[in-house]
Amino acid sequence: MRSSWLSKLSLSFGPRLPLNWLLLCLVSVLALIAVLGSSSSSSFDSLTPSTVPDIYTNYRRLKEQAAVDYLELRSLSLGGSKEKVLSLCGRDKEHSVPCYNVSTNLLAGYKDGEEFDRHCEVSRDREQCLVRPPKDYKIPLRWPAGRDVIWSGNVKITKDQFLSSGSMTKRLMLLEENQIAFHSEDGLIFDGVKDYSRQIAEMLGLSSDSEFPQAGVHTVLDIGCGFGSFGAHLVSLKLMAICIAAYEATGSQVQLALERGLPAMIGNFIARQLPYPSLSFEMVHCAQCGILWDKKDGMFLLEVDRVLKPGGYFVLTSPTNQPYGSSLTMKEGVATDSSPLEELTLKICWTLLSQKYETFIWQKTVDSNCYSSHKQGAIPLCQEEHELQSYYKPLVSCISGTMSKRWSPILNRSSSRWNSSELEVHGKYCSILDLLRPFKSVPTSWLSASILIPFLFAGVQPDDFFEDLQVWRSALKNYWSLLTPLIFSDHPKRPGDEDPLPPFNMIRNVLDMSAHYGGLNAAFLEERKSVWVMNVVPVNAPYTLPLILDQGFAGVLHDWCEPFPTYPRTYDLLHANGLLSLLSSERCSMMDLFLEMDRILRPEGWVVLSDKVGAIEMARMFATQVRGLVIAEMYIFPLALIMINLATDIYMLRI
Repeated sequence: MRSSWLSKLSLSFGPRLPLNWLLLCLVSVLALIAVLGSSSSSSFDSLTPSTVPDIYTNYRRLKEQAAVDYLELRSLSLGGSKEKVLSLCGRDKEHSVPCYNVSTNLLAGYKDGEEFDRHCEVSRDREQCLVRPPKDYKIPLRWPAGRDVIWSGNVKITKDQFLSSGSMTKRLMLLEENQIAFHSEDGLIFDGVKDYSRQIAEMLGLSSDSEFPQAGVHTVLDIGCGFGSFGAHLVSLKLMAICIAAYEATGSQVQLALERGLPAMIGNFIARQLPYPSLSFEMVHCAQCGILWDKKDGMFLLEVDRVLKPGGYFVLTSPTNQPYGSSLTMKEGVATDSSPLEELTLKICWTLLSQKYETFIWQKTVDSNCYSSHKQGAIPLCQEEHELQSYYKPLVSCISGTMSKRWSPILNRSSSRWNSSELEVHGKYCSILDLLRPFKSVPTSWLSASILIPFLFAGVQPDDFFEDLQVWRSALKNYWSLLTPLIFSDHPKRPGDEDPLPPFNMIRNVLDMSAHYGGLNAAFLEERKSVWVMNVVPVNAPYTLPLILDQGFAGVLHDWCEPFPTYPRTYDLLHANGLLSLLSSERCSMMDLFLEMDRILRPEGWVVLSDKVGAIEMARMFATQVRGLVIAEMYIFPLALIMINLATDIYMLRI
């Protein structure tokens, strides 16, 4: 029996419906389904943080998408909202270094050269953005090819600046299309870098510059290093030459040296001490570095004396007609009249060891009693508080290091393995105040005393030192096995294939952000990897920097709540063991730390973090916001390790 509405249709259209009506009904139903589907899809998409392509053409993209999916599901399961997407900084920040804003420093009242100094207190508020590379940036060539040829688009020096930079620079560099080629044989001071180095060796009584270690020289502080040609030659002699130069807005010496794979950092002592302890280097070198050594009551030269080890050498090369304020009067190659510089060197017990042409070499005394024998006009000795860690303290007009247990002539340095007696001098200082503070019965007047007596209460234990080295030997093998060319491949390996080992020169510039004893650096040397390591000792960590420097490594003291004194994109690998936990209670933001790591890391660079599980989980969250790809993780309770690779596509923010 037909229903009433069907009966009415039959009366209107006959016993059968027309075909066009059936088609109309079908289209209407399909349209209704499409509308409902679109509505539900849009409501679901509102829960999804970002739109992701459905098709990927290579293996690496699939791995990235898996990481994205995991973190999105984790965020949804925790009820979290979409993570903040960081924007790219402006083009004006491509080569900028925080804390070295000259215009801001001038407005703050700094002048007479101090506007070029480091002033983090002036620029505390930093924009949270990702520093982008220049438009023509290219991944640097691998060492040692990258030592002699760099991409001109990677550094802030234009063709016009190069052509107007003077004849000496033109001999040092050749601009070929988009490359800058360095030629070590072309003039530094005289006929070439090698001839200049050989001359210095002969002035020290050596037959060749390969014998520098026989004169006690293992580490050299090169002030105003130019473009690093002298340092590159010393590195080829297995010496550790560290370049320091003032911040430069264009054509930076430090930026060019680091781009070549040479140890360098921004540093000067216009008003503040260098972030090195006393007695750090066997040689300090200045070739036309532009410093007026006898100005400011001689405090510049006193800073050199502070960082020089007993018996160390100060090499000064400058034109005899304008020796940068030294006023040395020459006659047939011999200084005739007493000058302010000569008088100052006598007061600090330096001996003019040799002079040839435009080069002077002084040697620091090995006798700490020499200073007390100068009665009239003598420069006072620094108090013991000056022997503690130096982090950009004001320059002092006193002689440092004479009371240090590390006062030992450079020729007495043992070339064999470190022994317990050598490690004992690298102890931890504390004061009576530090020991009495926990006791409530101690009078308040004692605790507020201004005169403290520091003393050495514990040296570095040999077992602890060598056990630390063994740990990093094993850790480096694990790191290196993860740094495999397979990561850069667009295809997965075939079943049964072994992971290929990366080449020895895969990375060059390494920054150990919490170096402790420098064990990772030592492990790199033992494995003969072509890397150099800048060992950083955080200001709130045990003060082991003197031990690191005495091993012949590069090192510096730094507060990681502040930007590191280097240019953007200068390191291939950043390593931090325990740093995140160390900074968890500090005043600085963890996001600021990750942004700083992103600034100084090269594209396709690596970050290796080893810390507590909670800190690593936090690191994973921040890595998603600074275009990092989590490559590998290892959890060994209570510690964890995470390896992060910076995105290859520098203009695309992705995990």
